[in-house]
Amino acid sequence: MKRILIIEDEKNLSRFLELELGYEGYETEVAYDGREGLELAISNDFDVILLDLMLPHLNGMEVCRRIRQVKETPIIMITARDSVMDRVSGLDHGADDYIVKPFAIEELLARLRSVFRRLEFASSHQKVTTYRFRDLTVEKESRIVKRGEEQLILTKREYDLLLTLLENVNIVMTREVLLNKVWGYETEVETNVVDVYIRYLRNKIDIPDKESYIETVRGTGYVMRQ
Repeated sequence: MKRILIIEDEKNLSRFLELELGYEGYETEVAYDGREGLELAISNDFDVILLDLMLPHLNGMEVCRRIRQVKETPIIMITARDSVMDRVSGLDHGADDYIVKPFAIEELLARLRSVFRRLEFASSHQKVTTYRFRDLTVEKESRIVKRGEEQLILTKREYDLLLTLLENVNIVMTREVLLNKVWGYETEVETNVVDVYIRYLRNKIDIPDKESYIETVRGTGYVMRQ
């Protein structure tokens, strides 16, 4: 059964969606504000998130941005705002689709079916690239990181940094190279941001009182050595 998270503060609409989606065979959970919705989205596995744009405590754009830092769950934004810039902004923040109030339930169901078709197609054509380093395992396409059997939750930037180091095992990566590969050539951030994110990454993947997975090469950069 597909699980759908509804983040919507209009209780009449959220109840309507609960009933209609339940009737169609979906399992639903509802959050009535942005902060609660974000916590549910990150701590649980849903197949799709229906996300209102205008929410109390944390707006939909920010909720979408924060979810995208750690998860790839498909997000359909629901909003009363229909300007081109609103739609573009929602998609740029990581939404997969956009539906404008008021809408017919048939349209929403069609959009859900479209999302699930895309996921099934991607899954059936997806290659699997796995990196192993000591007891770390990284599944590149699914962005899953495990230490032993424990799954580690990384932000997008932390994951990209770890993957870059794993793709270049035994090669010393300078701060400048890491900055370009992870942040992009057009970035204006300083190279010391690499040191900050290496520290964040170590805090999540390293085991206390044991050797770090990432070696610091003084004056140069970082390397993961086999």
